[in-house]
Amino acid sequence: MTALEQKQHRLGLILVACAALAWSSGGIFTRIIPTDLMAILFWRGLFSGSAVMLFFFATEGSGALRILAGLRWPALAVACLSALGMITGIGSIRYTTVADAMVIYATTPFVTAGLAYLFIGEKPSHSTLVASAVALAGVSIMLIGSPWGGGMFGKFLAVLMSLCMASFTVVMRRHREVAMLPAMGASAYICAFTTFWFASSLDVSTKDIVLIAFFGILQNAAGLIFYAYGSRRVPAAEATLVAALEVPLTPFWVLIFLNEVPGISTLVGGGVVLLALFGHILSEFRKSSPDVAQPFQVAP
Repeated sequence: MTALEQKQHRLGLILVACAALAWSSGGIFTRIIPTDLMAILFWRGLFSGSAVMLFFFATEGSGALRILAGLRWPALAVACLSALGMITGIGSIRYTTVADAMVIYATTPFVTAGLAYLFIGEKPSHSTLVASAVALAGVSIMLIGSPWGGGMFGKFLAVLMSLCMASFTVVMRRHREVAMLPAMGASAYICAFTTFWFASSLDVSTKDIVLIAFFGILQNAAGLIFYAYGSRRVPAAEATLVAALEVPLTPFWVLIFLNEVPGISTLVGGGVVLLALFGHILSEFRKSSPDVAQPFQVAP
């Protein structure tokens, strides 16, 4: 790995971790906004998609329209897969238990590793597989005492959500030359269009619309932007592994800001997940750090 590749890899890890950090705030917003869930997701999609596209036009300037005109099928695939992942992720929690959905979600790094190996020949590192296994064990500990036995339809949606995230991560990794930020914005719009038909009412108070705007911009749009830029710089399985930071951080923020105290198993399991993921990130940073300078020697 060259010095430039090392630098890009480290930047990718930071950006994907920032995406997980942004996404993990979702628990706070869903707790404090009392509006119908489908209405929340509709408005969030509009705010999120608009924020992503504004960011895209601001960063690309006069070249934005040229980039949009030149987008190919990988961008469309990412937009559709990302939107389907959002929708099925929501549905999995509605139609099965959170415990079932989270355990299935925690297998995403392994699914990604398999797809990346099959379709783009990218083999995951040993440390990625070990950290993924430890993180999966941590998620299992988190869910001790949680209700199990949710509907099979909900489990199917959770599997589909994991496949979607793994698939669009592999596509983004394979087609790093394609601008994927517009695809991320489009995925939010697709999610809004879909949830529109299931919302009981789109009427929300001024207070709630402000909160939903923050939900869309700070949680979803920021996460999509960070993930679009970060996942192209690290192996696909590693990207979904680091994104799993969202799982233990979500209840942590709810504890800090809303004083909703999680159970002991959540705290212990979340600690295991965090140790696995931060240990992996630190290990990768150490491996990609420049060699320690050798002592100065006078040439003979």
